[in-house]
Amino acid sequence: MLFNSYAFWLFFAIVAALYFRLRHRGQNVLLLVASYYFYGCWDWRFLGLIAFSTVVDYYVALGLAATEQPGRRKMLLGLSVTVNLGLLAFFKYFGFFAEEFGRLLTTIGAPALIPRLDIVLPVGISFYTFQTMSYTIDVYRRQCEPTRNFLDFAVYVSFFPQLVAGPIERATHFLPQVTHPRVHKPGDFAEGLYLVMTGLFRKVFVADTLAMVVNGIFATPTSELSGIEVLIGVYAFAFQIYGDFSGYSAMARGVSKWLGFDLMENFRRPYFAETPSEFWQRWHISLSQWLRDYLYIPLGGNRGGTLLTSRNLMLTMLLGGLWHGAAWTFIVWGAFHGFILCAYRVWETRRGRQAIRDTSWLGRQARRVLMFHLVCFSWLLFRADSLTQVGQMLSLLATDLTWTPLAGTMLGMLAFYAGPLLLLESWQESRPAGDGLLTSPWWVRAGAYACLAQLMILFPPPVPSEFIYFQF
Repeated sequence: MLFNSYAFWLFFAIVAALYFRLRHRGQNVLLLVASYYFYGCWDWRFLGLIAFSTVVDYYVALGLAATEQPGRRKMLLGLSVTVNLGLLAFFKYFGFFAEEFGRLLTTIGAPALIPRLDIVLPVGISFYTFQTMSYTIDVYRRQCEPTRNFLDFAVYVSFFPQLVAGPIERATHFLPQVTHPRVHKPGDFAEGLYLVMTGLFRKVFVADTLAMVVNGIFATPTSELSGIEVLIGVYAFAFQIYGDFSGYSAMARGVSKWLGFDLMENFRRPYFAETPSEFWQRWHISLSQWLRDYLYIPLGGNRGGTLLTSRNLMLTMLLGGLWHGAAWTFIVWGAFHGFILCAYRVWETRRGRQAIRDTSWLGRQARRVLMFHLVCFSWLLFRADSLTQVGQMLSLLATDLTWTPLAGTMLGMLAFYAGPLLLLESWQESRPAGDGLLTSPWWVRAGAYACLAQLMILFPPPVPSEFIYFQF
């Protein structure tokens, strides 16, 4: 299975060996074949979905470019949005809403004759549907010229490094890289190696090892846990999901860099954020920008006063939560982020942004610690199996702070596996250029890569884990 790490790197080596022997069009043909093969290794039956979405949006964009009639343009855009959201709704949300509606009918005493379908969620469907939708919306807004080459557009939709877990690329940024011959710059290999090595370290050393701690806590009945164990388990999940998702994004960017493509940065040390809005400028940046440009701003953004702005923020984050999964935990997770965005915005408006932004080192660290714990509370909502489990764990955090030997072991593991990443990012955050390691002399980078490789080899995870965001 190509989602296995070793199989993927062998697959990439074969593709790369052929890729650099071909000219531009041949490279695009190879990328399309490789991308469909890559996706088909998970389940070939769902190749038809991505092909169908590609065909619809390709012809919708051409139709938008060929007409100036407002009514026809709106109809074509509506077709694209309906097809993409319809596929997403059926595969991702039908079961959830059918089950909840059935419960409602049962509660009021009505027969719940609703069909139950066991539907397999196509991996990465949320990512590539949002990517193709952004293309047709940009063409409709005349912010992007449609491509008339179907091969190029199909590569844009299915490009295998970022197909199943992003980043969600805009056509204005990525499509020209597909349609034009690749030009390899002297620093591409070094930057790609940096991204791949740091991405592997986050995924293998940090995320996969902490997964054992996190899964153990959330699989244990709360009656057998203490509040301290729950707290450390939530901290561990904060670094697991960050290492897992940012690690994938970094590796996708690194592999793409080696192939001559430049993917957007998807993470920028989010746990150093001081406010909720800054957090979303650092975490899953491609989704944050998508929601901002295609949902928040069309709703009115911040142009309608405090009440309407708060409404727009809440709706955006609720839908952002639902994007992650069909469960009440994700909806409440989105609502919580919407609430703290609104609360911080009101606070800054009333007190004055500069008045509350203490520029001292201690003030900045205090704001970071507060923001980190707000995010950790949201991760409890995100990771829990149900809202019932959330309530039980919050009750433990409020009533039982007993220190246990298990808590000591967990804390030691958290410090050992997340500590090096935190130290590296603390150093990077203090550097003017951000990623200080990439701009360091070659011998510094070589030493750092050797250390990262040694840590991954000497302390491998007991059981490799699939990427968390594959399920979205």
